[in-house]
Amino acid sequence: MDPLDAGAGGILRQPKAVWATAGASVVAFMGIGLVDPILPSIAQGLHATASQVSLLFTSYFLITAVAMLLTGFVSSRVGGRKTLLLGLAFVVVFAGLAGTSGSVGQLVGFRAGWGLGNALFVSTALAVIVGAAAGGSAAAILLYESALGLGMACGPLLGAVLGNVSWRYPFFGTATLMAIGFLCITAFLKEQPKPARKTSVLDPLKALGHGGLASAAVSAFFYNYTFFTVLAFTPFVLNMTPYRSGAVFFAWGVLLAVFSVIVAPRMQARFGSLKVLGGSLVLLAADVLVLGYGGHTAAVVCTILSGAFIGVNNTVYTELALGVSDAPRPVASAGYNFVRWFAAAAAPYFAPKIEEWTDIHVPFVVAAVTAVLGALVVVVRRGALTHEAEELEPRHATEDGVGVFAN
Repeated sequence: MDPLDAGAGGILRQPKAVWATAGASVVAFMGIGLVDPILPSIAQGLHATASQVSLLFTSYFLITAVAMLLTGFVSSRVGGRKTLLLGLAFVVVFAGLAGTSGSVGQLVGFRAGWGLGNALFVSTALAVIVGAAAGGSAAAILLYESALGLGMACGPLLGAVLGNVSWRYPFFGTATLMAIGFLCITAFLKEQPKPARKTSVLDPLKALGHGGLASAAVSAFFYNYTFFTVLAFTPFVLNMTPYRSGAVFFAWGVLLAVFSVIVAPRMQARFGSLKVLGGSLVLLAADVLVLGYGGHTAAVVCTILSGAFIGVNNTVYTELALGVSDAPRPVASAGYNFVRWFAAAAAPYFAPKIEEWTDIHVPFVVAAVTAVLGALVVVVRRGALTHEAEELEPRHATEDGVGVFAN
């Protein structure tokens, strides 16, 4: 069943616990792109270079990658509600501290703590929404991914509006919103049943012994390098005011949401997951090349357009990774994300370094190459991926608690 046919009534008629968790999810996803439009302002305010400021992404996603091995371990022992609240508490504390930073080193460190909190929260949120939702898992998943898209779109916008006053305000704003989310979940969400089996820290690594899952993870690693070159390095290339940069990434986020939730499932149903993924990766490679070598207008257009390819890729990769393995889906997802988030940590660090070593165009050449490498892995390893990729039920592969940015 296509979740898009679940009906607006099924999506909107949800318990307060679901809305509380979905609302906090919007803010959690906002935190990923929040700093995009204010990166140049942060660099100016803290007298830092582009490569130093880009470490805000590196520390965030490096901790997120490692935390993938811990989230299942924690949630299977203390339960979903306590894991959500623990993650929210970390975000509130470290986002607030980030706003008080007196140096780029402090800001990078606080952003790492923020990443740990976000990993704990996001990895558990969909499982909680599915468990508490009315109208079946399809409506719950659509609600969750709508929250994801809304957060990815609105994060840069909030960062621009608050950052236009001071680069510190977006961090204080996020801490405030997450504190409200903490109170709402405390008030409205009851404890969810704990899993029958406790998850080991090593279970996600063992799951990567499956050839199909390992192939999906390696391909996603290359793709994520491209994705986060666009997200973390492009603001310096555009060199726009926070408002203008925020508007660009808002449009980017809108395309990401629309193509992830609406377009990708229909394309998969018509052409098959592997063809859609391979074609989208090649188109993304061409897009970032034009972004890097075109003029300013071309760079703006290609940045926005990349959201469409990224939205398609995110959806297909998640469903492919979770459908191809015989491991429990939360465990398979943790192993898959453990691998791919390292690329999200690497790209923001290496892109400005590559610019320093060469010129401003070469980081986008590297990003195009990694997108093509991701497509090549899909082609070469299609035998390990094909069976599950073609038989996968669209959108249901995430129902055990893992989404595009989840555990």
